[in-house]
Amino acid sequence: MPDQHRDFFASLPLLWVALPDANGAPLATVLSGEPGFIDSPDPQRLTIAALPAAPLVARRGAPIGLLGLEHHTRRRNRANGHVESIGPLGFSVRVEESFGNCPRFITPREALPVARQRETQALAALDADARALIGTADTAFIATSGAATGGMDMSHRGGPPGFMALEGETVTIPDFPGNRFFNTLGNLLLEPRAALLLPDFTQGRALLLQGRAETRWEGERAVQFHTEHAWWQEGVLPFTWAPA
Repeated sequence: MPDQHRDFFASLPLLWVALPDANGAPLATVLSGEPGFIDSPDPQRLTIAALPAAPLVARRGAPIGLLGLEHHTRRRNRANGHVESIGPLGFSVRVEESFGNCPRFITPREALPVARQRETQALAALDADARALIGTADTAFIATSGAATGGMDMSHRGGPPGFMALEGETVTIPDFPGNRFFNTLGNLLLEPRAALLLPDFTQGRALLLQGRAETRWEGERAVQFHTEHAWWQEGVLPFTWAPA
């Protein structure tokens, strides 16, 4: 990683994370701490003084996708690699690629820390709160897996409130023009299993969906995500938020 990426990650209070479950299917969450809870002791390594919320588990050797997002400036960098070691309070990542993304479609926000208790609640189906969040959200993150490499990738999706559509258990996410890296769409062509993470900035929690996704190419390009499992990750966003 270049020094500017290392310094950027070390300055963040939040880190958006993609990890595989025991069957290799992507899951996603967000980690938090005081700035400095992420450190880069050398250009190939990040250490993170936090552990993921259930149902995620950091396993040694597992692929991992990381997205650092400075919400008030809209700057974002991604880093992908493998979990190198795990301790009682955190884990380290061997970074194999690190790159920046443009700030388009990121809603700027200022974060102020507040104490929250973490707890995960499994849902048998999308409840009313989940449906309301999907219908009003301006921010989402999608976790995918590279079938050829087995790597994980975490990508931001954003737009005006309500930019995503929900029909039954299927979420449609427009694929607006961006960097044209096509990491997410390329991964989905080979491996449809994916996860969708929607932050609830008001309640300090996140909605995690796991399922399968494909790209709709006709008309306006979009990702259609078919929900198979869902969880509320309570307390994973220990902040209050204000427009930046």
